[in-house]
Amino acid sequence: MTHATRPILALGFSLVVLAACQGGRQVRNDEYGTDSARELTLRQTGSNPTSSGIVVFGVDRSREAQGGGGGGTGPNAGGGGMTVNAYLWRATLDTLSFMPLASADPFGGVIITDWYSPAQADGERFKATAYVIGRQLRSDGVRVQVFRQVNRNGVWVDAAASTATNSEMEDRVLARARELRSQSAGR
Repeated sequence: MTHATRPILALGFSLVVLAACQGGRQVRNDEYGTDSARELTLRQTGSNPTSSGIVVFGVDRSREAQGGGGGGTGPNAGGGGMTVNAYLWRATLDTLSFMPLASADPFGGVIITDWYSPAQADGERFKATAYVIGRQLRSDGVRVQVFRQVNRNGVWVDAAASTATNSEMEDRVLARARELRSQSAGR
């Protein structure tokens, strides 16, 4: 190898290294305020963006070490990047779909809706936060907290929401998750 080809090879190697270091698509915060955020979340794949591990050949080794990745089949198999039960996640999104979506974190299992005013409840609005917990489809795998406000003299004031509403929402999510699982098993 001549001295003239060494700088060219070094430059070529540097370009390959720089290209490999290029980050993924940046997502703006304002994108999560739209209805398309629900579809974006459902299609989302890849490694956990909060992971600080090194990705080698498309596999996040720090994620595998935590038990989040790896082989297997089914809704929670590696590659999808979700650390929660896929049936519960989808069922929660489906159940809360009548409310506008504020944010959804499939890695942390948290779904937050924006305020929703039903037509039949004049002067009231509701907001929900759902927590999908764990990777198994279990009755304690989802928690829903509903918040309520009433309009008093043009000002929204916090009011107590019925605890039965929380339980009813959780039951609906679980029923939908079971339905999704049975549909998946029937294929």
